Parts: sequence; structure tokens; C-alpha cells
Amino acid sequence: MLSYGRLAPKIQDYGVIGDCRSAALVSRYGSIDWLCWPRFDSPSIFAALLDKDKGGFWSISPTHACEFTRAYIWDSNVLETYFTSASGRATLTDLMPVASEDFKKKNLLPNHELLRHIVCTEGEIEIEIKFCPRPRYGAGPARIRNLGVLGFRVDVGRGSYLLRSSVSLKTDGETLHAIFTLRGGEAAQFSLSYSEEAPMVLPALGGSTQAVIDRSVAWWQDWASKSTYKGRYRDAVTRSALALKMLTYSPSGAIVAAPTTSLPERIGDDLNWDYRYCWLRDASMTIRAMIGLGYMKEAESFLTWLLHATRRTQPEMRILYTVFGEIAPHEKTLGALSGYAASRPVRIGNGARNQLQLDVYGELVEASAQYGEHIEKFDQGTHRVLIGLGNFVAEHWDSFDEGIWEPRSGRKKHTYSRLLCWTAMDRLLALDEKGVLSGVPRERFTRVRDCIRKQIEEQTWSEKLQSYTSTLGGDELDASLLRIPWYGFEKADSPRMRGTYRAIREKLGTGNGLLYRYERQAAEGAFGICGFWSVEYLALGGGTLQQAHDQFASLLKYGNDLGLFAEETDPNNGEALGNFPQGFTHIGLISAALTLEEKERGEQQPSSKTGSDVETSSSEVKA
Repeated sequence: MLSYGRLAPKIQDYGVIGDCRSAALVSRYGSIDWLCWPRFDSPSIFAALLDKDKGGFWSISPTHACEFTRAYIWDSNVLETYFTSASGRATLTDLMPVASEDFKKKNLLPNHELLRHIVCTEGEIEIEIKFCPRPRYGAGPARIRNLGVLGFRVDVGRGSYLLRSSVSLKTDGETLHAIFTLRGGEAAQFSLSYSEEAPMVLPALGGSTQAVIDRSVAWWQDWASKSTYKGRYRDAVTRSALALKMLTYSPSGAIVAAPTTSLPERIGDDLNWDYRYCWLRDASMTIRAMIGLGYMKEAESFLTWLLHATRRTQPEMRILYTVFGEIAPHEKTLGALSGYAASRPVRIGNGARNQLQLDVYGELVEASAQYGEHIEKFDQGTHRVLIGLGNFVAEHWDSFDEGIWEPRSGRKKHTYSRLLCWTAMDRLLALDEKGVLSGVPRERFTRVRDCIRKQIEEQTWSEKLQSYTSTLGGDELDASLLRIPWYGFEKADSPRMRGTYRAIREKLGTGNGLLYRYERQAAEGAFGICGFWSVEYLALGGGTLQQAHDQFASLLKYGNDLGLFAEETDPNNGEALGNFPQGFTHIGLISAALTLEEKERGEQQPSSKTGSDVETSSSEVKA
């Protein structure tokens, strides 16, 4: 009776709720199948997403056949699921409550809470709740203690979960269960909270629940209203911005790549990775997106986190870090979980932690340059960091590395890595010219920049393919080559870039607007952000603005009904693949929309003119 009761939903069947510290995935059927507390990369309490039998879940849904629809409350991350049966209708509202700092100072609130509120809006409807916690990635059932009027408690290590319910629940010691009927206007509330060190706060249920929902909706809507983007893709851009905000770990300013681990890039296979960390390669695009939308505070917080996180190893950098700026944990497999749709292994940690990716140096310098457009001068600590990064690039730019896509087959000399090394030199010289940065060894950096350009132009161009190639002297293509014009290395309408675009479309295109990221198409789905890179290439002069708009509109169809995008898409059926929702894809969507808007305004260089109509709240970024 307490089994999961449904086949595993598709990846795109999930919505996500969060509070800028962690996130939960909610299926379209009203089941929470993924939750890690107290932060994104903590062990799970619900992981039916990766094993419907052992992982644990918390479902609230009608007992009889019904129609399921859903939507976020406008401009918020508060999710509503609508149940329509022959006897009545009900609305389930799911959220992690959020509030202003001023409100939190004046009121005692749980450190972490997930609130569920269901109300019958018409007729009557019978509802079933199943609460099946399975802590530590489904390592075993939880011991549930009945505390009477205080609720039900589950102790896991140093932390405790507390479930409070407005309806009576039965327990067998490992699960909670109830079936109840709601009639027009009647409602039920459920609150799951978590505490590790602070005293546990007992959240009130009943009439006050709606006030919590309203306060959270208002908080998200106020944040969304601060966006300066008012273009034709306003809804898609705002949803992407809200997704990125939800992926932000507010205590540090870090943004994780995704809130999930081991959702497969190929169903039934082993391309399953843990993405609950922050990748430096996303840095410049993330900061550009935030600046372009007018979110200078978020951009400053993220850049400050980047400079802090890399401090321990500077001038050498890792490619990914935890939300606290620590090196990501070693990768290991969880043998107990069967994996999403039998896609094994399930991994936690990430083996790419030890890779060398030279592009991240350019990404961090480019991110700093983006922010540098809006301040008078960097502080002395940031001066030292940026020049140190420049010196590292000057010494190592011609090295072998793993490259942007993190293959585990050995190091090569990647074109994109050299492009970003060139970008690092170019931006540091530009910052020096502007006076935002001082002490730049101009002669050395200019010489290195020119050497990198010469190598790219002479050793990565294939006369046979009439295209730039993924590696020096190679014969394979890579969608990241579409970024060459964006960084200002070459114009989008140059003969070489037109040839590169044609070759990429021919070899990496799927025929429906999507792009694979490299030439091993059979290994995975089409990569989400690459399609948006193609849009930007067209907008920058590689095609017409109308072509760019048409392609952008085509790509929007691959988001789910909530406007959320995965890492990849199966081009054969349009289904989502990989971790979800994927910040990298949403960053690409925002960037493409901004570039289209800039080109329509006649601006020529998105990398240097983004966010020109917004003001910064600070004149310095602290390293």
C-alpha cells in the first residue's frame, strides 16, 4: 500500500522549489522525489528520482483517476499542482518559504522548511498522503517518532526532521500515511522542517499558512520585478532568472550547476554525474546574465565568491567548488540506488575536480571585466588576483588540458581553451587601459595575446573542413567554436566563421534547431546551451536577426510546461536528459535574449556593453 505507486516520471515532468539554500523536485503527480538538506550537496532524505523503491518520497495526490496540470504562481518559485477528478477539484501549493532579512530578524522561523498546502476548490475530493523518508541516499528506512501534538520526528546524524500535519497520520515506524476527504473550501497543511544546530522551531499550521505563502510569493515577485529586461521573451527570461536565483546558495553567493545528481545524459547508461557544485566555466556567462538583467548585487556576490573560492589555490584554479568555496569531494558511487530509469551508477562528488581546464582562467577574467565596466577601480586584493591569473595564463596557455567538456580520455590542445586564454590577456589589457586595473605587465601580456592569436589562426583552421576545429591540427568540430565572435576574437560574418557555422550545423545539427556539443552524437543528447550559442552567433552577424529570432523561438519549445530546461534534449522525442533544471542552459537562454535585444538597439559588443543602463551599488569587489 505504501509503495511509490507510479512509473518513474520523465525528467521534464518535474518542477523545482527552493529557498536559495537547497531545492526539491516535485513531480507533476504531486510527489516530492528529491530533497537534500541543509544544502544542495547534502545527502538526500527523498531520492525516488533515482530509485522509486528505495529512495524515499512524499506524495500528496487524489486516490482516484484525475487530470494533473500545474504552474508557478506568476513570477515566483511557488508551485501549484491542480487535480481535477470526476467528483471535484483541488490545488496543491508547494514551496520552501522565503522572507526578507528584516522579517526574519523580527520573527522566529525554521532554518529550513518545506510547506505543502492543499485546498478543495470545487466539489469534494479524496486525498492520499504517503510520507516515506529514506535518509542518506536511501541507505535505509528512517525511524519515525510520534511526538503527539508536536508532530513526527526523524533523527539523522546531528540533524532532525520534523513533520507537522493538520490531518491525522498513521505510522508503522518507517512511513506515514493517511486518506482523507476535502470538500469545497476545506484545506489541509503539512510542514517539513529541518534543524541541525539551532533549536527546532515548530511552524504554525492552519490560517497562518496562507500568510506564509503570500509572503513568499511577494518576495519572489519583488525580486523578479527588479529585472531590467522588458523584451519580447520576457516570460522565458524571467523564469530562467528565477531558476538561477533558486540555484544560488545565498550564504555565499555561489550558484550550483543543477540541484540534482546522476540524471542520465543517455537513458540506461553510465553518463551520470553530480552537478550540485559551482563550475568556474559558467562564471562570465552567469555574471553577464545578472548584469544584463540589472541584478548587480547578485553579480557582485557571485564574483566575490569566485575570487574567494579560488584563493586557496591561486594562481592555479580548480574547475569546480562546493558552495562554500571548498574543493569538490572525490567522486564515488552509491551501489544501493538503481539510478533513474536503471541508469547506473549513481555518483556523488565529481572526478573532474582534478582536471585542468585552461578556459576557466579566461572565464574568471572575463567575469571580472564584465563587472569592471560598472565600477571605478578594483581593490588591491583583486588587482593581485587578476594579475596573478594573467601570469599563470602567460606561462601555461600552450599546455594540454581536458577542455570545456571534461572528457576522461586524456588531455589535448583545445581551441576553446586557447580562445579563453586569449580572452584573459585581452581583457586584462583592456582593464588596464580603462584604469580599473593597475600593474598589468602590458608588454608581456600583449606578446602572449598575439602568440595565442597566431596559433589559433594557423593551427586550428582546417582547409579541408573550411572550419575551425576542436583541437590544434585536429579534424573534429565542437559547438564551443561558435563562441569565437562573442569574445571578440573574430567577426561573426567573416569567411572563416561562416564556414565554421556551416560545418557545425552540418555535423552537429539535429535538423530541428538543436546542436550536439561535439561529434560523439550517439553518446548523449543535444546540448541545451549550444543551441542558444547558435542564436547568438546569428544575432552577432553570422545571419539575420530574423533567423536568430526564429531559432530562439524553436529552442523555447524544449523547455517543459513550467519553462524549465535540462542539460540536454533527446532530439528524437524532445525529452529532457541530464541534470535538471540546468543552470548552464538557462544562462544561455538569458544571454541569447540579451544579445538579440542589444543587436536590435544597434549595440555591437555584448561582452563590453552589457548592463550599461544599470548602476552598481559598490565601487569595489573584495577578493
